[in-house]
Parts: sequence; structure tokens; C-alpha cells
Amino acid sequence: MSIFQRKLTLNLFSTTKYRSEHTPVVPLWLWCTFLMARFQLVCVKVSWTVLLALAHLTYLLFGAIVFQVLEREAESNNRNHFQLEKLNFLANYTCLDGPALEKFVQVILEAWERGVNPSGNSTNPSNWDFSSSFFFAGTVVTTIGYGNLSPSTVCGQVFCVFYALCGIPLNLAFLKQLGKCLTLHLGRLERGMVSVVPHKQAVEALAVSSFFVTGSLLFLVIPPLLFSYVEGWTFGEGFYFAFITLSTIGFGDYVVGTDPGKEYISLYRSLAGIWIIFALAWLALILSMGMRIMEHVIGLTIPGFRKQEEDEDVSSNKLDDTSKI
Repeated sequence: MSIFQRKLTLNLFSTTKYRSEHTPVVPLWLWCTFLMARFQLVCVKVSWTVLLALAHLTYLLFGAIVFQVLEREAESNNRNHFQLEKLNFLANYTCLDGPALEKFVQVILEAWERGVNPSGNSTNPSNWDFSSSFFFAGTVVTTIGYGNLSPSTVCGQVFCVFYALCGIPLNLAFLKQLGKCLTLHLGRLERGMVSVVPHKQAVEALAVSSFFVTGSLLFLVIPPLLFSYVEGWTFGEGFYFAFITLSTIGFGDYVVGTDPGKEYISLYRSLAGIWIIFALAWLALILSMGMRIMEHVIGLTIPGFRKQEEDEDVSSNKLDDTSKI
């Protein structure tokens, strides 16, 4: 409790004692001031972790409701269409019965789960040539994991586990160093612009904007255009694939270099893997900037947030110093 609040409490009780000897009424303004001070103290002491947890849960509930509204009807229509196609297929080919068709569908699903495209024939390009294997290794260490391809042998699965255990920290260290290099170049850009424009805040905003626009063109605009041209996608589908990939969500509904009806250059998927690495570093830096901006806005809006963040940083540094000892 602050000195002001202690004095206010003593003043309140002393006034109450004085009033009790003469009149039982406590001044209303004193009660209001005391309650407001206590309310501010409680508000400051509220754990921001709890508030963030509630905000996170609310955001998840909001997303669940929106996705359910948008996708549930489409799923029902697709399911009905598939059942209708099966009935038409059985009507056209009377030599087949329902159980035989279901068994064949199960074979197709098992082949798809093992990374084999059921369309085409045995001359389809291999999923484990060097370019595809390099692309798969990149999805492992970056934790994207599209899910359309995975090791099917026991040796491959065991190696994948140990490869990820060593590769994920190595990839994080590389992305961190790459982010430092990008930050260094951004600082050089700001210093070069300050020599021309004396206003530091305007220069910082202009440098960050140019960094964002340039990175967006290199990683979120030009690559989707190339993917759209090579894969036959729309630009929206290409941009969707790029963002889902770089955010490491990796649904696997769109993956480059998997169409058996197209002939790709040998380094196509390898170049896509290199694009993923550098774009991840850029996007991580952008998200870090966005997080700092959000914390700054919250600090300006809610006075107690910045102080609690500083207290948590001090406590964290003390714990780090203790662990080093």
C-alpha cells in the first residue's frame, strides 16, 4: 500500500472515530475517495497472465464459432456430393457392390496417408527424390509439418525423431541470427535516412514501413505469383499457401510440387525450402515488432501494465542470475 493510501486509511478511521462520538455519519466524499483508491490498487494487482489467458480463450471461442458457421455447411454439401457420386458409380457399374467399393476407397485413403498420390500410375515422380527430401527436411526443422508426407519405415521414423531433436534448435538459432542481421541492416537504413531527414521518429516509421513493404513483396507477393503460375492456382490460393506455410501452420491442403500431371524442374522444391527459411526470419521479425507495438499501446492505455512488465523482467533477471550461480 502506498504512503498516500496509508494516510487516507488513517484519516478515514480517525474521522470515523471522531464522528462516532458526535454523529454516526462518515463524509461521503471520504468514502468515495477511499473506495476509488482501493479499486485502483486491486486493478493494478490483477494478474495480466490471467487477462491474457481469458483473451486467448475468448479469441479461440470466437474462431471456433466463425469456422463452424463458415465451414460446416460446405462440409455437409461435400459429404452428400461424395455419397451421391458413389451411388452413381455403383449404378453405372453393376458388377460392383457397396462393400467392394468401400474397400477400394479404404485402399485409396491408406495410399494417400502414406504419401502416395492415388491418381495417375506408377510412373509418377517419386516423393523421396533429393529435391522432395530436401523440402521435407525443411518442413521438419521448421515444424511446419504439412502432413501429406511422412516416413513409413521404422528406421525413417526413428531417424526423423532424432533429426528433429537436433534440427529444431539449430533452425531456431539460425533464424535468430538471421533476424539479428536483418535488424542490423534495418538500423543502418535508419541511420542513413536520419542523415537526410532530421526527424528521428518519422525516419523510424519510414524505415519500418519500407522494410515491411519490401519483405512483403519478396516473400508474400512474388512467390505466390510464381506458385500460382507453376501450380495452376489462383493468386488467393498461392497467398494462402504462403501464409499458412510461413506461419508454420501447415495444413497440407496446398503443397508445391505434388501434382502428378505436371513436370517440375529438379530444384523447384529445394528453392521453395530456401524461400521458407528466409521468409520465416523476416516474418518472425515483423511479428516481434507487432508484439512490441501492441505492448506499447496497452502500456499507454492501462497504466499498471508497464510497471508490472518491468517487475516481471526484474524477477526474471534475478532468477537467471540465481540459476547461473
